[in-house]
Amino acid sequence: MRARLLEATVDCLVERGFAGTTTTLVSERAGVSRGAQLHHFPTKNDLVVAAVEHVTMVRADELRAAVAGVPSGERRTRQVLQVLADHVTSPAFTAALELWVAARTDPTLLAAVAPLEKRVGRETHRLTVEALGADEEVPGIRELVQATLDLVRGLGLADTVTDDRRRRARILDRWAEVLDERLGVAG
Repeated sequence: MRARLLEATVDCLVERGFAGTTTTLVSERAGVSRGAQLHHFPTKNDLVVAAVEHVTMVRADELRAAVAGVPSGERRTRQVLQVLADHVTSPAFTAALELWVAARTDPTLLAAVAPLEKRVGRETHRLTVEALGADEEVPGIRELVQATLDLVRGLGLADTVTDDRRRRARILDRWAEVLDERLGVAG
């Protein structure tokens, strides 16, 4: 039942946004009584934070698996960038984005979301360093990796309002060249 509530919440966030996600709608969508929903999640914020944390952990597992599946060799950097771009253009990212925007003006929600975002950010950074074979002991490389993550996150944000695949592909092609040059990748 808990899993159904979490999945229904994420679906509602993606389809209706934070403001349009209600506990009543989530209960109906999950096929559970309102009382059962309240037993597991007494407030909307409890429900939404739990749902985004759940989907974030699932996304982290998926990201780890996708990065592990990128073959070594020519164009690896570009393939890693594609994995990251797919990560930030997923419905789960859209749900998380809805939560971030809502948390901006809701101190209670922000207190729950900020530590989660910090943890996810650190893990994503670590995975990206590993996937790119980046040596953060080299001056400027840590910032380059973070700029990469900021770039793909921005591309993910742009994708929420328009189909941005073509432009995103061109940007990622060029950024892969920049990374390969700066990271000293042959090929």
